Amino acid sequence: MPSMIEKIGQMLYVGFHGLTAPDYILEWLSEGRIGGVILFARNVDNPRQLADLTSSLHAAAKTPILISIDQEGGTVSRLRKVFTESPGSMALSSSTNAEALTERMSVVLGAELRALGINWDYAPVVDVTYNADNPTVGTRSFGKEAERIGTLASAMVRGLQQEGVAACAKHFPGLGDTAIDTHLALARIDQSVEHLLAVDLLPYRQVIDAGIASIMTTHTVFTALDETYPATLSPVIIHKLIREELGFQGVVCSDCMEMKAIADNFGEGELAVLGALAGLDAILISHTRSRQEAAMQALYEAYESGRLGEDIVDSANQRIATMKAQYAIELPLDISRIASKEHKQVAMETARGGVVMLRRDAGVFPLRDAGHVALIEFASIVDSEVMEQGGLTGLATAVQETAPFVTTLSLKSRDNDDKLVESALDLAAEANVLILVTRNAHLSDQQRELALRLADESQRLVVLCLRNPYDAALFPNAGTVVCTSGDATPSLTAVMEALQGEFIPVGVLPVDID
Repeated sequence: MPSMIEKIGQMLYVGFHGLTAPDYILEWLSEGRIGGVILFARNVDNPRQLADLTSSLHAAAKTPILISIDQEGGTVSRLRKVFTESPGSMALSSSTNAEALTERMSVVLGAELRALGINWDYAPVVDVTYNADNPTVGTRSFGKEAERIGTLASAMVRGLQQEGVAACAKHFPGLGDTAIDTHLALARIDQSVEHLLAVDLLPYRQVIDAGIASIMTTHTVFTALDETYPATLSPVIIHKLIREELGFQGVVCSDCMEMKAIADNFGEGELAVLGALAGLDAILISHTRSRQEAAMQALYEAYESGRLGEDIVDSANQRIATMKAQYAIELPLDISRIASKEHKQVAMETARGGVVMLRRDAGVFPLRDAGHVALIEFASIVDSEVMEQGGLTGLATAVQETAPFVTTLSLKSRDNDDKLVESALDLAAEANVLILVTRNAHLSDQQRELALRLADESQRLVVLCLRNPYDAALFPNAGTVVCTSGDATPSLTAVMEALQGEFIPVGVLPVDID
């Protein structure tokens, strides 16, 4: 018979730093003080290392555990390069064969996660896109049409879960209609209950019908339902909407409890207690040992004081145990199919389907015959770190491999050195064709200003939007505009193929460009 400490432990899912598990994590697992772990890019080097890490976690555990990860595809992917990368949701949705490709790609993701010892994926995102200024959702969304989102999210659920990986729809009840990043501050949404029921909850109804294993709440206040507590801590939203209105009987988990939206407004331990009282089954604390220990202590003290009833803990344990039984991992792990030729082929087919050409200046194709072609990109944060160490960005690498005749120059998204800016302006003016590559310039004053200066210097302009397609609206005079809705490695290769005329993109964006 498990102790109350072990029962409470089943509700806690924690992260740590490093490529091997710290002793305290292995100790907590052996004592049943946590129900599983959350992995990030900081825990990943290569398939063998990751399989060894997850094997050590599974082997140490007193009871079966869940090992979880954010592997949405596209922008939010913890497994890159030496794993099979998937384009993100908006790229998937842009394909003319979206549902079939989404399911096939998700089968690949599920197969690789399972082979690596990971049995819970925090995907799909089912947020509806309302707002081009939303800094969190963007290309992580399948688009603006709720029913289409539900259809494609259900395809992802089928793909992941048939391969033995629990899917998780997020961010309940919907994070799309805000311009605030909940990693940084508490967002408030004033949508009516009628609108939520008719639009934002429609995809949840569809993925529940598809048998989804779990749902993740958002740290956002929905004023029409609960003016005090964000969804993560709201009994109204978890009990009334998820359990009663939608009839969902699977696991409900929080987003990370260390995000500033919630951590800055409620006490460390109190967060966990309020979440459990609101109806959370799984409480995620992704980074800090002291916060994890505070949650353990607060939950046990709430039980001892009578504030947290044993029936609440038992109900959560029952739902978690059901999910664990369905997605249990068996050792040893077989990683032979990770990044296999077959998996890579599916990823490339999917990526090509997600390329959208909004405008095409026939005079620049084929690129090889267009004279001096230069590519100037605003690099991602990850690539900026690579640049500082003297390496090439992912896009520059793709250009080198597929179009070595193109001159490349990479800029940071902001705070560029004056000499580098001058070099970029000179290159833009010298080139017969400038391929200008943006990453959410519409959300960054510095990037937008410099991008427009570079465009003004160009003789012939090709704009490549690697993140949100809304950047396209900044360049009404560009003869060619291409959107990938994400910069996963297959998408970078696919768009370079498209620019060289190897295939003609037929994708259609699932959002409007003003």
